[in-house]
Amino acid sequence: MAETNGDKKGILLETGTNEFEIVEFSIGNVNYGINVAKVREVITKAPVTAMPQAHPYVDGLFTLRGKAIPLVNLPRCLNVQTDEDLKNIIVTEINNYNIGFLVGNVSRIHRISWRDMEPSPEVGDQSRVVGIVKMEDRIVLLLDFETIIAEINPEINAKLTTFEEATEDIKDKRSDVHVVVAEDSPMLRDLLVTTLHESGYRYVRDFGNGQDAWDYLQKLSQKEDVPIEDQVRIIVSDVEMPKMDGHRLLKLVREDERLKDIPFVLFSSLISEEMRLKGEELGASGQISKPEINKLINLLDHLVFGTPLEDDKENLESEARVAAKRAQETK
Repeated sequence: MAETNGDKKGILLETGTNEFEIVEFSIGNVNYGINVAKVREVITKAPVTAMPQAHPYVDGLFTLRGKAIPLVNLPRCLNVQTDEDLKNIIVTEINNYNIGFLVGNVSRIHRISWRDMEPSPEVGDQSRVVGIVKMEDRIVLLLDFETIIAEINPEINAKLTTFEEATEDIKDKRSDVHVVVAEDSPMLRDLLVTTLHESGYRYVRDFGNGQDAWDYLQKLSQKEDVPIEDQVRIIVSDVEMPKMDGHRLLKLVREDERLKDIPFVLFSSLISEEMRLKGEELGASGQISKPEINKLINLLDHLVFGTPLEDDKENLESEARVAAKRAQETK
């Protein structure tokens, strides 16, 4: 299978379609999928250099265009026994972190609606499966690659739970703010909600997909006798979710007369320059790359209370590139 970069651009620049593309691959007789937006490219198996004291899932390092990249043995990670010759490496870019996954056969790309992706049924420890897609003759399991990477790289968990200690005055202000969170990964959602609680944001209503969050927001919107800001002050949403993705949720919120002015923050591992452009077009109040929870809390304070926003060189540079790209496209 050739590099997928060229395949990604069409879907990424569409707005609010609630569609996405997956790369389908197999390990043994089981079919899996990964969002194309997370895939940098697919290559044939490369020579690997073992690393002493590496995580048990990691076979070692391989080189791609002069850069050393960790290689995760995905069957071992999933506890799958197979005699299959694993021929392909899916090279991903998630949370600004490049990592390769050793897999079996990589077959094709499918374009589907998030509405066709069902949450994984609870049949035991399914923390690595976030959803299922039913094809005509098979089921494709969507894996939670963020959770796998977080298990391998402790720095990600640290960034999801580390934040600057606030004064009691700030914590008191935060305690009255009603936050709605949409995040499909159970592990990341628990970490995010716990950290928000510890920072002072006590009223957090969390959902595992955009559709459930939208249903809840619709109920709030219908309570015309109660000011909407007393029911929800800010929304934090992942982008990649079953049933309804974060971009579609954002689009619906901005089209709702009572909800349209609520600050809406995208908190996702997919905040690339093209994704940032898409979020801005839909009306995102801010976009933060996972797992930067401290930056997220700083942005929430800024949007709710008007506190000064700390300089974020990475985001400022990305926003400048997005603005330049937009200007180029309008010429």
